[in-house]
Amino acid sequence: MAKPITGFSKLTKAQKIDWLLENYFSDSESARKTVTQYFNSDEKLQKLHDEFIENSISNFYLPLGVAPNFIINNAFYTIPMAIEESSVVAAASKAAKFWMDRGGFKANVISSVKIGQVHFTFSGNKDDLIRYFEAIKPALISETAPITKNMERRGGGILDIELRDKTAVLENYYQLHATFETLDAMGANFINSCLEQFAETFKSHAEANHIRGLNVVMSILSNYVPNCLVRAEVRCKISELKDKDIPNPEAFAEKFKQAVAIAEVEPHRAVTHNKGIMNGIDAVVLATGNDFRAVEAGVHAYASKDGTYTSLTHCSIDNDEFCFWLEIPLALGTIGGLTSLHPLVKFNLELLGKPSAKKLMEIVAVAGLAQNFAALKSLTTTGIQKGHMKMHLMNILNQFEASENERIQLVEYFKNNTVTHSAVVEAIEKLRN
Repeated sequence: MAKPITGFSKLTKAQKIDWLLENYFSDSESARKTVTQYFNSDEKLQKLHDEFIENSISNFYLPLGVAPNFIINNAFYTIPMAIEESSVVAAASKAAKFWMDRGGFKANVISSVKIGQVHFTFSGNKDDLIRYFEAIKPALISETAPITKNMERRGGGILDIELRDKTAVLENYYQLHATFETLDAMGANFINSCLEQFAETFKSHAEANHIRGLNVVMSILSNYVPNCLVRAEVRCKISELKDKDIPNPEAFAEKFKQAVAIAEVEPHRAVTHNKGIMNGIDAVVLATGNDFRAVEAGVHAYASKDGTYTSLTHCSIDNDEFCFWLEIPLALGTIGGLTSLHPLVKFNLELLGKPSAKKLMEIVAVAGLAQNFAALKSLTTTGIQKGHMKMHLMNILNQFEASENERIQLVEYFKNNTVTHSAVVEAIEKLRN
C-alpha cells in the first residue's frame, strides 16, 4: 500500500513516474512503457503540455475529428471535434449533409452578458446597507480602472453592479451581483480580478461609513450565464424532409415533434436527450480550448431554470413548415487561455476562420443542434443502435486484437448483419477456427 508523500510537486516528471510505479504497479516496466509512449518527441512541445497543469506525467490523447458540410448563416464550415465516442462525428456530419440541401443552419447571439458575484454577510440594518452601497458604487467601478482599462478600450468592461438581498434563503446573506461584457475573451480572470477589487473596496470603506458586521465570504464569477445566449435553428417545408430514411415526411415530422415533446416533460428522457446535444457542444468546446465543464454546468442549470429539468431543443410544425431549434447559454472565448498556447487549438480556430467569440457561440450551438437532430432522426426511423454499433465495431475488434485481414472480412460481413458484442465475438471465433 502506498504511503503519503510530501513535496511531490517538486519532483521531476521522471521522479514522479518512478514513485508511482514503485508504489502502485506490480509490472512496473509495462506500466512505464504505457505512460511514456505518449510523450511527444518534440521536447519543446512536451514542455508546453507539461506546463498546462501541475504534476503532469504524460499526455492523454483524444481523437480529433472534423465534421464537414455545415452551412451556418450561408457560410460553409468544417467543424473540429475532440471526442472519444464513436458515433458523434459521424452523426454530426450526417446532419450537416442532410441540412446542406435544405437551407443549412441559422444562428444568432441573443446576448453576451456574463456574471460575477461578491458573496457577503451583513448583520446590521438593511437600509443602512442600501445607502452605503449607493454611496460606494461609483468607487467600486472607479477603483477597478487599472484592471478594466484594456477591456474598456476594446468596448467591453463592467456593465452594472447590483446589491441583492438573499436573506430570505440564507440568514444575513447578500450579494454584489455584477454583469460584464468580455468580448472575445471568456473573461474568467478579468471578472474574478474585478470582483476581488470590488470586495476590497467594499470592505475598506465600510467602517468609515458606520457599517459594521459586514463579512465578505468569497468573490467568484458564475458559470450560470442565462443572459449569454445563442439560438440555432433549422427549418424547411415538411415535404422537403423526405429522404431514403424518411419516405413519409408528414409522419416523420409528427413523430419527431412528439419525441421532442417527451423530452420537454419527462426528466429521465430529457437528461439523455440533452447529453446527446452536449456530445456535439463539448467536442467543439474542447477542440477550441474552452472550458467544457463550465459550459456543461451552465447549460444544465439553464435546462432547469423553470423548476423542472427539460429539453434544450424544441420543435414546431406551423403552416406546413418544420422548425427545430435550441437556445442555450454559452460563455466562450477565442483569445486568452489555451487559445494562443495549444497548437491544435490554434489550428482548429484557424480551420473555423478565426472566429470571434460570438461567431464561435453560433458554431458550437449548431453542433449541438445537429447532434440532437441526428439522434432523434435515428430514434424515430431506423433506431439508434444499428448505426451506433457499426461505428462501435472497430472498438470491439481492437479489444480482440483483430488482424488487418480479420478486420477487412468482419467489416464486410457486418455491412449486412447486426452488430452486437456477442455477434462480433462469435464471428471472430468462427473466423479464427
